[in-house]
Amino acid sequence: MSLRLRLALWYGGLMGVTIALVCLLAYAIHSRAHYDDLDGTLTSAAEHIADEYVQASTPAERAARVAMSISTGVLVRVYESDGTVIAESPGAGGFPSVDPEQLLANPSGPPFDAIARLAPAFAPEAGRHGAFGLVVDDTGVHWRLHVLPIPEDGQIVVVAASLERIDASIARFRALMATIAIASALATFVVSWLLAGGALRPVSVLTATAGAIARARSFSRRVPPGPHRDELGQLALTFNEMLDSLERAYRAEQRFVGDASHELRAPLTAIQANLDLMERQPDMPSEERATAIAEASREAHRLAKLVADLLVLARADAGGQIRTQRVELDRVLLETLSSARLLVRGQHLDVSELVPSTVEGDEDRLKQLVLILLDNALKYTPAEGSVTVGLAREDDRAILTVADTGVGIPADDIPRVFERFYRADPARARDPGGTGLGLSIAQWIVQQHRGEITVVSEPGRGTTARVRLPAPG
Repeated sequence: MSLRLRLALWYGGLMGVTIALVCLLAYAIHSRAHYDDLDGTLTSAAEHIADEYVQASTPAERAARVAMSISTGVLVRVYESDGTVIAESPGAGGFPSVDPEQLLANPSGPPFDAIARLAPAFAPEAGRHGAFGLVVDDTGVHWRLHVLPIPEDGQIVVVAASLERIDASIARFRALMATIAIASALATFVVSWLLAGGALRPVSVLTATAGAIARARSFSRRVPPGPHRDELGQLALTFNEMLDSLERAYRAEQRFVGDASHELRAPLTAIQANLDLMERQPDMPSEERATAIAEASREAHRLAKLVADLLVLARADAGGQIRTQRVELDRVLLETLSSARLLVRGQHLDVSELVPSTVEGDEDRLKQLVLILLDNALKYTPAEGSVTVGLAREDDRAILTVADTGVGIPADDIPRVFERFYRADPARARDPGGTGLGLSIAQWIVQQHRGEITVVSEPGRGTTARVRLPAPG
């Protein structure tokens, strides 16, 4: 079942039930009001006739007062205690004969149905110790009776009125209310269906766009924003933002795969070429063989380093976490400097300042971070240049700085230096021994330590990498 149909059924059903309850209540109030109004008329007529009957002194006068003191449509009979009719209004023979004593002993219930009983009463039930009756004549017409004893004379007054007109009117009103309830429910369902369709149209557009993207495998399409800034409009904007993010990620992945393939192919090609050379020339001079083996070994080491860096980034993308413990950052820096001196090729490696600092993090990853920054600085700093390392504190943060006097980076390339396999050519020539992943790994390590890394550079004057790490101790 579609969402549109469910909404239409819910709204239509809710409104249908509401309208049905309103119609039911209207029917109950209307029908009970009519019947209670008739009961009130019968009660008033019976009491009035009883008063007039008592005041009359002769039987003839009583009969005259009975004939004159009736309302339109109300018939009157006066019975003796033994059930004999002693006076009646003109036309009173039209309603069935009854036993007034039996009616007083066993009064009838209301003339209306159970639904009308839901409404409050509009008239007293019986007045002066009287009773109501309900009888059916030979033609099937219902008569409403009110029986009232006259204690002074021992007679019983019976007033009656036909329910034929009221029953017919209430039957028509009942059919009208049922028709209104059914028609309103159907109309509400149709209107709800149309409104739900209009309200869910942005969702249909979004679904169609998502399906088209899935079929075309392209993130270039966008959902047209709706005219209203409601929840569905916000959903369209959020969906477009998600598509922008996916498109950027997809393009970055494509570029990453292409760059990785290129970087992997170079050392593999070199290794394969040297092996083929040695295979084709088994008697080649030992010096040439040693050169080929050395070149293949160098490329194999580069390939192993590239694969290791890719593995680190793959774990980072999978949400890998670092181990956390208290690490003396100044000690880590000195140990890494000692290892990095093997990479020096005529450059000057100096320490500007070294403030003891303790951070929460992974010691191995922090060593890798410092080594990456030093390796980059030394690679792009010519001989006789200098690389300066510093560790300072600023409030509750440790500031690690690696500055060089190398070739520098153009301003337009600085925002991209942390991209994988990115090298700012020609300012920083492609290094055959590098992988192009060092700064990407460095950024991930800094982020895992809840820090930040920035690069400031000027072509021809050098580059400064600055890392800020939380250092509460």
